Amino acid sequence: MRASRLLSALLLLSARGRLTARQLADELEVSVRTVYRDMAALHAAGIPLYGDAGPAGGYQLLAGYRTRLTGLTAGEAEALFLTGLPGPAAELGLGAVAAAAQLKLQAALPAELRRRAAGLFERFHLDAPGWYSDGDRSAFLAPVAAAVWEQRVLRIRYRRWRAPTDVERTIEPYGIVLKAGRWYLVAAAARAGAAGPDGDEAARTYRVNQILDLTVLDERFERPDFDLAGYWAGHVARFRAGLYRDEAVIRLSPAGRRRLTELMSADVCAAVTRTGGPPDPDGWITATVPIESRIHAETEFLKLGAEVEVLGPADLRDRLAATARALAARYG
Repeated sequence: MRASRLLSALLLLSARGRLTARQLADELEVSVRTVYRDMAALHAAGIPLYGDAGPAGGYQLLAGYRTRLTGLTAGEAEALFLTGLPGPAAELGLGAVAAAAQLKLQAALPAELRRRAAGLFERFHLDAPGWYSDGDRSAFLAPVAAAVWEQRVLRIRYRRWRAPTDVERTIEPYGIVLKAGRWYLVAAAARAGAAGPDGDEAARTYRVNQILDLTVLDERFERPDFDLAGYWAGHVARFRAGLYRDEAVIRLSPAGRRRLTELMSADVCAAVTRTGGPPDPDGWITATVPIESRIHAETEFLKLGAEVEVLGPADLRDRLAATARALAARYG
């Protein structure tokens, strides 16, 4: 504990210059008396450190002194290595750069931390995409990433869900987001003040693998003060808020409840827990769950087979009954 505190004090002085005992105590969350002892210990260890008394005094490192210590604890070094995902870096065209940076970081670490960090690759593997998909593949990801970095205007041909499906856009790319193995481009309509794709000036989200064609223009744009993380958090919140537009009343068997967490969303599972009544003599429960649409709900409930019964809405129950009859005819 004390060794970590001494390193922190040394790094604070190296980064900020002169600091009083009170300032160091506040930063390190210790008493002033403890700071006095720590400064004496650093001086005894040969660190070129001196202190001046008086209102303008404080502790300071000798001019020109630079520590080679990284200040990383074992846990911090391990966490830093865990943040490097070689797959996404390679897809962005940064695989070689990421590998080189990792080698430099390894070389800069003390031997013990280097050994522990290297052991991470033998014990942990991060796989971002889901089970049923390897994630997006797009030939345009690397040029999109370069355009984001170089602030170049893009002209794209893009396929969207609603008609007309194939559209052309001239956009200013602000950033890229990787979500569950899928790459998204956040961009606004080109030219300041120009209306966006649907008549506004707001940034929009584009699925990178739905870009059919792309041209990087010579024109550069001035990136606004855009908070990518804040925009994405709002985008996710709006998506989730508009996701479920209706409800269904269902009966679930004990086997259906056990499979629920594997096959249904967290919101549906939470609704079953929240609204599910006591089991009947056969162990079935009745619950009210959110649904997106009749078509989507039919597909989702079919995953549970005969372990779920939809009681309402009536048209959703009719859809499932018709599908069940068709399946029985097909396999009967």
